[in-house]
Amino acid sequence: MYKINRNLFISICLVMSLTACVRQEKKGTSDEIIGPKTLQLENDLLTAELLWNIGRVSDIQLSPDASEILFRVTWYNLDKNKGNHELYLMNSDGNNCRRITHTPFSEYEARWTPDGKITFISSESGTPQIWIMDKNGKNRKQLTRVENGVNGYKFSADMSLLVYVSDVPRQRIKKKLFEGLDKTSGRLMNDLMYRHWDSWVDAFSHIFITTFNGQPVSQGKDIMNGEPWESPIRPFGGMEQVAISPDSKTIIYTCRKKQGKEYALSTNTDLYAYSLATGQTTNLTSGMMGYDMEPVFSPDGKYLAWWSMERDGYEADQQRLFLLNLFTGEKIYASQGFDGDVSQITWSKHGDLIYFISNHQATYQIYSYSMADGEIRQVTDGMHDFKTVLDGGDKLYGIRMSIQQPDEIFSIDPSNGEFTEISFINKDLFARLTLGKVEERWTKTTDGKMMKSWVIFPPHFDSTKSYPTLLFCEGGPQNATSQFWSYRWNFQLMAANGYIIVAPNRRGVPGFGQEWKEQVSGDYGGQNMKDYLSAIDDVTSEPWSDENHLGAIGASYGAFSVYWLAGHHNKRFKAFIAHDGMFNLEAQYLETEEMWFVNWDLGGPYWDKDNAIAQRSFANSPHRFVDKWDTPILIIHSEKDYRIVASQGMSAFNAAVLRGIPAEFLYFPDENHWVLQPQNSVLWQRVFFDWLDQWLK
Repeated sequence: MYKINRNLFISICLVMSLTACVRQEKKGTSDEIIGPKTLQLENDLLTAELLWNIGRVSDIQLSPDASEILFRVTWYNLDKNKGNHELYLMNSDGNNCRRITHTPFSEYEARWTPDGKITFISSESGTPQIWIMDKNGKNRKQLTRVENGVNGYKFSADMSLLVYVSDVPRQRIKKKLFEGLDKTSGRLMNDLMYRHWDSWVDAFSHIFITTFNGQPVSQGKDIMNGEPWESPIRPFGGMEQVAISPDSKTIIYTCRKKQGKEYALSTNTDLYAYSLATGQTTNLTSGMMGYDMEPVFSPDGKYLAWWSMERDGYEADQQRLFLLNLFTGEKIYASQGFDGDVSQITWSKHGDLIYFISNHQATYQIYSYSMADGEIRQVTDGMHDFKTVLDGGDKLYGIRMSIQQPDEIFSIDPSNGEFTEISFINKDLFARLTLGKVEERWTKTTDGKMMKSWVIFPPHFDSTKSYPTLLFCEGGPQNATSQFWSYRWNFQLMAANGYIIVAPNRRGVPGFGQEWKEQVSGDYGGQNMKDYLSAIDDVTSEPWSDENHLGAIGASYGAFSVYWLAGHHNKRFKAFIAHDGMFNLEAQYLETEEMWFVNWDLGGPYWDKDNAIAQRSFANSPHRFVDKWDTPILIIHSEKDYRIVASQGMSAFNAAVLRGIPAEFLYFPDENHWVLQPQNSVLWQRVFFDWLDQWLK
């Protein structure tokens, strides 16, 4: 539930031995180190276990001369139920790929120094700290000894300034009541927001600065002066929310300087400029009422670019490209007239272009903005999602995924958009797998518009046969049903188990204009539900889709959709699966942590009887239609999901059992809104397909 930027969590896995990469500097015992391994496959089909044997590529960094690419690969060990980040290096043409770390400590946030060394975060000394090493992985040296550890960092261009993020404990209210009770587990609250996403708000992330001369750093200056707010913004913010000016004189950081209920009701984050010379802080985006994120300086330091949302309280508002002339103070709405979102902002080396990622008709593509004439041009095209973009001069570099391929690194010709794969971390494994074909399909909706869906077919598809078919309901609700490769809702894994999947871009998803995306807010039981049914009815008109063996599946808003469809599907479906979904909207309004979401998307509180939008939303709560449930349902929920609490899933399960509906409830006490641990994930998949096979085959 709730719109979430992609690349939020680092996923980790392992796969075939990467013969092109050479292991360097071994540390730790062989049973501690996690990495690629050679596998014996029973057949050519993807399995849940194989998903956790895939090396997950992320965080690419170009060397100062753009001749080499530093990147992270994360591997999992299913037996040990844990993963590990490792660092890799290759030439920018993809040659000479080698692994430069081989430790059990997880190296991440690796960055180049001007002289070609590599800094990174590791917990080798017990807490996360910044380290440095040669680019061959040798001569590791610890650079920080910060008491509470380092959550993220950036060095200035000349390495004279270090900016890092560390936690500052939150002060207890009424501390006297806790005196002599050092073993109490009680928490006392007198305001919102006391927990967020999957953790209690016991600390704030603050930004610290210090000069750096190569010697270990133990404490910097808290430029937020111990104030009770955080930067980067929780729950997923990282160092993309912090920028250092090219002259090392100014720090830009993102912050929502609000507390308690005011914080829980608002998305109004601003960009703040901290002057190292004066120690003064200036709000650069005062009066801009929505999110302001991802500040990036131009190479000459003249401009600051970022993306901005217009409206407070609307987390799925359009992400607009803005520029600030730091010499004149002029703000420029650079992407005005562009009906898409802007993210992953990157300046070209010469500062004449800004590259960014935007969603386009259920894909994510690279775009450029010209500083000379303000023209926005689409650089890439095709059935894929680009996740990042970096400028290497004559080439661009980015991480790309699709429904048929996990993340790999590609080079892109900016003149014509042609791209070439240059990393092959999972090549050996996928060479031995047969994947299902993916097609796009356009369907006419009940209000006369055209809607795009992805249809994924089983491997070795036989058009003369009829296959059980799954309707995939997307979460968000404003998340794109794009060309994503998921490690839980994996379309290829579903296809490998003998199912056709229909994944519609119903009303509410981005990539089809802001009007299409915004329609879902305040209309949860309306047009987007009709869109789902239009998509599945269209596909079941084909002879290869078995209309008598249909299932509907989804998580978050997708699970809300499943709950809602369970009371309105007119016997179309024979099985449902709902993961982490809203079942009782009145309870949800008071159980969630980010109040801005329920206020915007549901229209307001259920006790506001004069609010027609809110009353329509709560009238469409799935729990009101349980009397019409007639189909077996599997419900999955996790205890550490504070976005949509576990009692929502329990209530739905209890209702199904009391109604005499065949039902199962899979519960994880140690997972959040996702399932991130390897063995929990495999259990999830086994239960998922056991349920579908029981009712659809």
